[in-house]
Amino acid sequence: MNRLSICSKLCYAIGGAPYQITGSALGFFLQIYLLDVAQIDAFYASIILFVGRAWDGITDPTVGFLVSRSPWTRFGRMLPWIVLSTPLAVICYFLIFYVPPFEDGKVVWYLFFYCAFQTLQTCFHVPYSALTMFISSEQAERDSATAYRMTIEVLGAVLGTAIQGQIVGMANAPCIPGPGDPVLNATNLSVVDGHNDSLLAFVVSLQKTAYMIASGVICLVYILCAIVLFFGVREQKEFCRVGSEPISFFQGIKLVMGHGPYVKLVIGFLFTSLAFMLLEGNFALFCTYTLGFRNDFQNILLVIMFSATLAIPFWQWFLTRFGKKTAAYCGTLTAVPSMIVVVVFKSNLIMTYFVSFFAGMGVASAYLMSWSMLPDVVDDFKLENPKSTGHEAIFYSFYVFFSKFSSGISLGISTLSLHFAGYITRGCSQPEAVNITLRVLVSFAPIALMIIGLVVLYFYPIDEKRRQRNRERLREQEMEDSETDSAELAAII
Repeated sequence: MNRLSICSKLCYAIGGAPYQITGSALGFFLQIYLLDVAQIDAFYASIILFVGRAWDGITDPTVGFLVSRSPWTRFGRMLPWIVLSTPLAVICYFLIFYVPPFEDGKVVWYLFFYCAFQTLQTCFHVPYSALTMFISSEQAERDSATAYRMTIEVLGAVLGTAIQGQIVGMANAPCIPGPGDPVLNATNLSVVDGHNDSLLAFVVSLQKTAYMIASGVICLVYILCAIVLFFGVREQKEFCRVGSEPISFFQGIKLVMGHGPYVKLVIGFLFTSLAFMLLEGNFALFCTYTLGFRNDFQNILLVIMFSATLAIPFWQWFLTRFGKKTAAYCGTLTAVPSMIVVVVFKSNLIMTYFVSFFAGMGVASAYLMSWSMLPDVVDDFKLENPKSTGHEAIFYSFYVFFSKFSSGISLGISTLSLHFAGYITRGCSQPEAVNITLRVLVSFAPIALMIIGLVVLYFYPIDEKRRQRNRERLREQEMEDSETDSAELAAII
């Protein structure tokens, strides 16, 4: 038995925190930062968000292939990628939240550093994701480590939301009243006439500083997590066969994308991921403008992520008791009532906190189920292609690619929709068309996407019976391979 210690599982899990910390901060705050702090036009902001995520998606298969062809070192194959990419990644992340002292090149600035960060984070996350297959040969141990990882990743998302939200929330920028807005005084930080221009400039400057402080703290946490992962996890090489030959990039893609269960799983979670990305990317704007909770949205986001953290152990128990496919259905549907209530009923802060708590349970399921089911697909592929090895990174890189592709689509479409709806930068209120658009983006559109994703997932063929059968067959195959390898080595010697 290849059992993992609790310490090893924790160190492995901590390595997943940087992706979620930066992902939650970017997902919840980058759109509103570009629009209201950097003051990028909504059309150009949509280009930055879409191109950045699309570029990120393109790099995933490439990095996955390069990782799969990387030579083994004394530290393993995956860990060197993680360590070498970290310093440059944190520099680029910090510069995303820095407002340059010029206007003409702002769009290029944010597009460049956003793309650069996404590329470097891919060099971290793809090897880390594939590392799941190299920490243990036991399916149960990998599932347990994945549950640890999901718990820490959701905690990371909470931490990223808390750091970014609480620090930025202390420096709320003044809003600019429109023709139909009531005239507010300076105490409420609203700009009512030319005498308050200096107040506007001062508070906006504070908000820029707050974003830089928050990004600096997140960068420090990113580095610490990478250090813990590197020194706390031992990558194992024991799954490679003697004499196995690597195949080309396109051959690997053909094999991976030709595996039916993998394609169904990817497409199913592509739609559900797109649903949650739409909700995540627009929820801050929805709370600020549609619900009118300008000073509370960061706390509402924190409730969602805190609830998700508490729900991870429950969903881990649920999937072991009722199966992963059933857990994916129940978990995704848990978020639907909350998404309906929050847009149908009149704005109420207490109710918003209440429904946000239940929405967090759906978020937890989305985090856990997608990554928990992927190792089962890889195992299934191994059994169907016993002579083909070393494709773990390609499986995970394409999985991450589709996830990021959905994120790019959601951010690009939603920001562009707000542009055409008439979004007012730092307005105290928005036109009714913007409020309607935000309601669609955080409720009706995600629900429709979830339903499509669950319909696709219905045809996913790896149920609990097949999963257990694969587990037993893999054990038998590993024993046969071990005997064969020993015989081949003996013949060579």
